[in-house]
Amino acid sequence: MKKKMTESQALNRIAAYCSRTERSEFDVRNKLAAWELEADIVDRIINRLKKERFLDDARFAKSFINDKMKFNKWGKTKISFELRRKNISSAIYEPLLEELSGDEFEEQLLHILSVKARLVKAKNDYEKKTKLIRFALGRGFGMDMAVKCVNKLLGGDYEETFS
Repeated sequence: MKKKMTESQALNRIAAYCSRTERSEFDVRNKLAAWELEADIVDRIINRLKKERFLDDARFAKSFINDKMKFNKWGKTKISFELRRKNISSAIYEPLLEELSGDEFEEQLLHILSVKARLVKAKNDYEKKTKLIRFALGRGFGMDMAVKCVNKLLGGDYEETFS
């Protein structure tokens, strides 16, 4: 039979977990719940972590946005969706996303589309553009930016016909 973890043991382990990289309150609560701790103990641990600045959703959101944009090459839509999944308030992440210029996202999208365009097999230009636009949408970029970048990359005037 497994021995139940004490509050101080849980606090030490979760503090070490938070110190390795930024974590959201949602992730930490899930981890503590997996350890089968009582709700009041979880709340006390969360409050202590916040007080000692191990846990800060605003700091997590900033780090998450930076990482997903730079390393995963995600667009604003996908980033905001994932932050909502982690129960981060839109009041926290919307201003951070607005700070980023559309040019950064456009350059990033042009780069990943140029790489993808070499790999896409299509019967004609229309099919290739459609596949690239679908790829861009899956990465979390908006339809207008996807169409604009595909037109820049492949030329032409692909029109949005999904009205």
